[in-house]
Amino acid sequence: MCTVCGCGTARVADAPVGPTMRAHTHGQDHAHPHGDHAHVHATPAIDFGTGLAGVSIPGLSQQRTIAIERDILAMNAEYAEANRTRLRETGVFALNLVSSPGSGKTALLVRLATALKARWPIAVIEGDQQTSNDAERIRATGVTAVQINTGKGCHLDAHMIGHALEQLPLAGGLLFIENVGNLVCPAAFDLGEACKVVVLSVTEGEDKPLKYPDMFAAADLMLLNKSDLLPHLDFDVAACLAAARRVNPQIEILAVSARTGEGLASVLAWIEGRAIAAGGSTVKAE
Repeated sequence: MCTVCGCGTARVADAPVGPTMRAHTHGQDHAHPHGDHAHVHATPAIDFGTGLAGVSIPGLSQQRTIAIERDILAMNAEYAEANRTRLRETGVFALNLVSSPGSGKTALLVRLATALKARWPIAVIEGDQQTSNDAERIRATGVTAVQINTGKGCHLDAHMIGHALEQLPLAGGLLFIENVGNLVCPAAFDLGEACKVVVLSVTEGEDKPLKYPDMFAAADLMLLNKSDLLPHLDFDVAACLAAARRVNPQIEILAVSARTGEGLASVLAWIEGRAIAAGGSTVKAE
């Protein structure tokens, strides 16, 4: 269970009614018929994120929740800084790939690793609750991959990444960290990476950045994946981009298709440009 977000603990029945949880009833729930239509009362949202801590956990005050979160994130920050120092000293440029499940993150990573491995040393850290399926897909490209299974954990943390780094031959190049499929908890945990890259597929809602603002606010780049499916979907690209820039005006956005390779060149250029700016000596000799 994630202590910060309280996954699996917050139940409506356990929580007190707060300012945004006032009941709107007239004895029993009902609709008022008016001619040919029924008038349905809109009730306010049940919002557990309005307190100072941004989350309500049964049995914990807002102050105690904040204290626990600070302790956990402070400890994680120490591990993250150690990772960042190690990566910098070994000339490794690290990217943390985050998304909801099914966004096509692994398929995109296979494309990226295949395209970049001729020019850069590549390593991958794969995060999942169970199985080594994704790591095996990466290894099939000839790229080194370490699998981290989190069990009931809903995200990777910097301590886990530190252990994975011990198993990798770090000598320059690019490190891709594929986080657990989750748009909530990974936003809060620095892994020591240089950049966060959020992958959003066009098969998801265009309002995803507004529903999960912390993740999109933390990201440097948003990849709009599965762009080849746009002709077959009712997906408003302009609305999606506007939503992302509403929560993060500085976010860069690129459309890509992991299946067809459409837009891949722009993604590669973005990654290599950032990596070279951080230390271009890591490029392999042609």
